[in-house]
Amino acid sequence: MDRYLGSEHLERVAHDMNVLAAFLGMREVPELTQNALEAKYGFRQADVLALFGGSILAGGDFLADAMHAGVARSYVIVGGAGHTTETFREKVRGLCPDLSFADDATEAEIFAQYLKARHGLEPDLLEMRSTNCGNNITYLRDLLKEQGVPQGSVILSQDLTMERRMVAETEKEMLQTLPIGYATYQVEMVVRDGKLDYAERPLGMWDQDRYLSLLMGEIPRLTDDEGGYGPKGLGYLVHVDIPDEVQEGWERLQERYPWSVRKANPRFAN
Repeated sequence: MDRYLGSEHLERVAHDMNVLAAFLGMREVPELTQNALEAKYGFRQADVLALFGGSILAGGDFLADAMHAGVARSYVIVGGAGHTTETFREKVRGLCPDLSFADDATEAEIFAQYLKARHGLEPDLLEMRSTNCGNNITYLRDLLKEQGVPQGSVILSQDLTMERRMVAETEKEMLQTLPIGYATYQVEMVVRDGKLDYAERPLGMWDQDRYLSLLMGEIPRLTDDEGGYGPKGLGYLVHVDIPDEVQEGWERLQERYPWSVRKANPRFAN
């Protein structure tokens, strides 16, 4: 990214990225607590909380907090090896040199090891076959059924860039399930010392180019047309309305950073 544009342009870039992040990184309750769940849904615990491996490493600390808060009856980490996995492995090795895992370790295994080493906690289940957001959901659904775990309500916790898509896919693939979207982290772009920066940097946060690419790649996927993942396109998810402010912000960013729209990697297709 060109982080050294004039101040006015940088402020616009930061604003547009934050608009996309706020839309994509949905959190359906103000905080992830039993009281917040009861106030909105009438129950204090969901059947399941699923952490998805596409998240940055801060997702492991998020899961520990959720487990301590008792917001679910069962906790699952979902993630095989997909387009973010090698970057994730490298990040974890740099941030946590004491953790030892195989070169082909799945995202679920790495998160589970981090959770145990840093917090002394273990999830109830690991799902390690999935390679993308679509089969994250179908393999999770199948695993819960195989293990006899109720799935009437599931808290879906993913990287903020992919959270809304995860909910839309769950609404299509798990018709008897109430999906509760709660992104693992929130982040804000600011202009600091004449360049773009994170207001605060969560553990393992993507570099700015990667973060922009993840944000930008989601809007074409969510757009319900022949090129998207909705009913008019590939049919992976339910219809999603894209607010005008989000679409306009995406278009401005796409014009300035035409390289940033991430395309799906066929290696990790369904």
